[in-house]
Amino acid sequence: MKRLFLLRHAKAQPADGATEDFDRTLMLSGMQDASALARHLRKNSLAVQLILCSASARTTQTAELLLHELVAEIEYRDNLYLADAGKIIAAVRGAPASAASLMIVGHNPGMEICATQLAREPVRRKERTRYEALEEKFPTSALAILDFDVGRWRDVELGTGKLVDFVRPRDL
Repeated sequence: MKRLFLLRHAKAQPADGATEDFDRTLMLSGMQDASALARHLRKNSLAVQLILCSASARTTQTAELLLHELVAEIEYRDNLYLADAGKIIAAVRGAPASAASLMIVGHNPGMEICATQLAREPVRRKERTRYEALEEKFPTSALAILDFDVGRWRDVELGTGKLVDFVRPRDL
């Protein structure tokens, strides 16, 4: 069994033309949302062994706020900056089999598309409700948690992940 956490970065400063998009940092509300999510993960014993994080300022800040509450190995990757779903899925499939739980910290629309492509057709009402919320909007600091019945990350297939949870800042 493998557990995948797909996290969209927290709310960042708006683009102003003076700052490169890559260098945009988090707003105070984004920092608060990321910290609340980190506490939620810890309180619910949702352990993450490995984090693959886009190298942008807003994603690295988000991941670092999580690390105040979690113990995980982290890798910053330039190729996850504004990555499409295909690149995110490739990163998932390339993760070491030794990691039972993996988190990707990235950007939309790639995170939302990736989550919907990996999630299976909902089986139960709770799962359907989560899936509908995910399809409706994947806001900043939103987290999709998917379980895959595989032994290696490279065996993850589209449409096979059980959507265990979808957490948005307003849910915390």
